[in-house]
Amino acid sequence: MSGNTPMIEQYLKIKKEYADCILFFRLGDFYEMFFEDAETASRELDIVLTSRDGGKSKVPMCGVPYHAYANYVGKLLDKGYRVAICEQMEDPRQAKGIVEREVIRVITPGTALDDAWLTEDNNYLAAIVVNEDKAGLAYVDVLTGEFKACQLAGARARSELRDELARLRPSECLIPRWSSQELKDFVGDDLPGTLLTEVDPELFLLPNAREKLDRYLGFQSELLQELERMNEPAIAAGALIGFVEQTQRMMMNHLCGLSLYNSSDFLGLDRASRQNLELICNLRDGSRDGSLLGQLNHTCTAMGCRRLRIWLEQPLIDITAIENRLDSVAELLENPLLRQELQGELKKLRDIERIAGKIGAGVVNPRELLALKSCLEAVPELKGIGREIKSSLLRELFMLNEMESTRDLISRSIDDSAPPAIRDGGVIKAGYDQRVDELRHIAFEGDSWLLAYEQSQKERTQIKSLKVGFNRVFGYYIEVTKANTSQVPADYIRKQTLVNAERYITEELKTFENQVLGARERLLAVENHIFQDIKLLLQDSIEDIKKLSSQLAQIDALISLAEAAFVNNYTRPHIKKRGVIAIKGGRHPMVEKTLREVRFVPNDCTLDPEGHRVGIVTGPNMGGKSTFLRQAALIVIMAQMGSFVPADEAAIGLVDQVFTRVGASDDLSSGKSTFMVEMVEVANILKNATSRSLIILDEVGRGTSTFDGVSIARALAEYLANIEGIRVLFATHYHELTDLAENFSGVFNLCVSVKEVGEEVIFLRKVLPGKADKSYGIHVAKLAGLPAEVTKRAEIILDSLEEQRDSQTIRAPLQPSLFSDEEHPVIDALRAVNTDSLSPLEALTLLYSWKQML
Repeated sequence: MSGNTPMIEQYLKIKKEYADCILFFRLGDFYEMFFEDAETASRELDIVLTSRDGGKSKVPMCGVPYHAYANYVGKLLDKGYRVAICEQMEDPRQAKGIVEREVIRVITPGTALDDAWLTEDNNYLAAIVVNEDKAGLAYVDVLTGEFKACQLAGARARSELRDELARLRPSECLIPRWSSQELKDFVGDDLPGTLLTEVDPELFLLPNAREKLDRYLGFQSELLQELERMNEPAIAAGALIGFVEQTQRMMMNHLCGLSLYNSSDFLGLDRASRQNLELICNLRDGSRDGSLLGQLNHTCTAMGCRRLRIWLEQPLIDITAIENRLDSVAELLENPLLRQELQGELKKLRDIERIAGKIGAGVVNPRELLALKSCLEAVPELKGIGREIKSSLLRELFMLNEMESTRDLISRSIDDSAPPAIRDGGVIKAGYDQRVDELRHIAFEGDSWLLAYEQSQKERTQIKSLKVGFNRVFGYYIEVTKANTSQVPADYIRKQTLVNAERYITEELKTFENQVLGARERLLAVENHIFQDIKLLLQDSIEDIKKLSSQLAQIDALISLAEAAFVNNYTRPHIKKRGVIAIKGGRHPMVEKTLREVRFVPNDCTLDPEGHRVGIVTGPNMGGKSTFLRQAALIVIMAQMGSFVPADEAAIGLVDQVFTRVGASDDLSSGKSTFMVEMVEVANILKNATSRSLIILDEVGRGTSTFDGVSIARALAEYLANIEGIRVLFATHYHELTDLAENFSGVFNLCVSVKEVGEEVIFLRKVLPGKADKSYGIHVAKLAGLPAEVTKRAEIILDSLEEQRDSQTIRAPLQPSLFSDEEHPVIDALRAVNTDSLSPLEALTLLYSWKQML
């Protein structure tokens, strides 16, 4: 004998199966936690830790009300915990012995289904498979049903996988248990906000994965045939299905629409570029304010905002698709009345994309079905507003399915004032089911009987203050004040004593109570049964709802782009398959909105793959170099996502990838200095850039000594100048780089202009052809508030250094010789290197180590 109580024994048995979860164990109106779970939950949720008799000893215990459990689960998910929900599977009043209990759902960050646990953004669960030269990625939003997979192959497989994970930012990522530390670090280092979940390796076995894919995707025969040739994404997708089934304890019917994609079908953006350009969140506090998404987002629905974000993070490289979006934005921009009417209707809509997922997961509630009905009722009006649309993409999107049968089912069955929870009753509409109507009459039409009964007892006893009432603990009662108890008839049975009154029951009242309470219990059971049937019927509508939500989301996103163009005076870009990036009067979309007292200064930018394609940008600190560089990249991204752009004119020759190396930051967690972080990012650019890429480099080399920095910056500029077609903007303080224009036909100089008035320097922020001869660093130091004695001393030192500076100019296009009369150990190391086999990253790493030896 263990000495534990039967309930604790039951708890321990279930807990053993879910050792990696905090077990919410249902006891009546509470979810209780015991032992280590209680101590953890008490600490993390700031709730009281108490104890309970466990048989042989007291056991730690804490609990939360079952009706408020969602808030507590959300807090645990935010802290990286998993929660197993263990429910009572029978009525405790009818149980013979210990109440039967079982886990009905495991909640993890990637499988959260309750709105209380989520933001309006997508909540992705990912799985990855990494082999030598191939990688497979699959991801799913369990609530919306978005389910995609891709294969990444070749030398860039791992870097592309890293970029895709950075784009998705999954809340949870699955890998097989006993994976290598290298794989764990691969995910953990790059995705600090992602829960890395190690699962049973059997989920990642190819036969098991294919069995699950066949079961879910059997109707997609072409897709299954394609997956036969791609093991890695097939394994990843199958592992996701298996994990979702394990945690949700059911088949998720809305996850039957897997689609394969190729990352090369979209403009490539690595992790550094997404961050540096502040596409989704700002660098200041990580919020959406001040980001490009924040600037473009005028959506009316959550699903529209999610779609806009996807477009922004996956700009297109197909001209036809880009032009279709631009045509739609143009039509909506030219018709403000149409735009306003559509926005008015869209604002009425709820997040039906997630409602479809909840139907598939079996967790949809009555209020959400009413919201779905309301959306379906708005569809005819939306179709009517869009009937005169001319652009091809919008015309296709406005072919909306009104789903009359689904709308009619909800309208007939769900009461318009239904509560959010089925347990509260009153869900099924009168007239839908005869059993409900009859039970409802018995349960709630007894009020008139009670009034009549109360009146009859007053007349019988002559007690005018007599009352008939009800409470949940004691049921129905007759209440008589203490002053009148002498007049109580003999057939009254005392039920409860209060301070100033006595409560009684009669056989007649007891009979009525049994009828009413029995009817109410039966009514709740019947309503629940009918509601489950309705949810099953709606399973057949899931794909139609998902398609409708996708159409509405795209319409909303297109209207948002049109609204942004209207509010910010954007213009339509001209897209070309190849060729020049020519921007006239370009503006930075975020910076121009932050200026209050001064006007943003527009600038032109031209990068010609067959002409001047590498721009060396010089000029003072605070002059606007970084803004100029970033705005060029942002305008390209906006154009290729199908947005109008902040410029007077813009012609965009398609770009396949945008790379940026801007800013300076240490990566202390992995022991990388500012300079090492910079070199790693530069190496990534050199390794992956193509002749159709756009590269933005800001102050490369400033993280090391001046001579090292100049050498690396110049060598990098020369390397890029030798790549045909590549388009580069390179901002630098190293004025020595400006003479590259004399040696390379593709290199040209730009400078940020200033105006000197006496000792005052005015930053004009106009970028013009030419090169700067001063950095005005001391002037910036004065503006920053450095003490006068420091800046004056700096001026004296600067004058001295400029007098001593050797006037020689580096003109050799390649690196100077390292050799001297007495050989250095670096020379032996250099001779031993096979340069043909080195990657750019390996070369830079060697260069960095040799530098330490010199």
